[in-house]
Amino acid sequence: MNESFLLTCDDLPHDAVLTDPGPRATEVVKLLHRRTGLSLWQCRSLIGRLPATVLEGVPEEVATALVGALHDADARAHVTVKP
Repeated sequence: MNESFLLTCDDLPHDAVLTDPGPRATEVVKLLHRRTGLSLWQCRSLIGRLPATVLEGVPEEVATALVGALHDADARAHVTVKP
């Protein structure tokens, strides 16, 4: 008897990627500091090497919330799905 199974994963890990801090870079640094727990220096360093993965391997809701907050601060960012 042959059995086959199809495994599905509903909660794939996601990344939040910052591509441009926009005109309010200081506000974006502070936002990243509050949302990620990284130091202000680390957040400022991320902005210096774009595109930068700000959150890695998190649930979709978490990544989407951060990207939404970054958009509200006039930054450009997007969510990617980890393979």
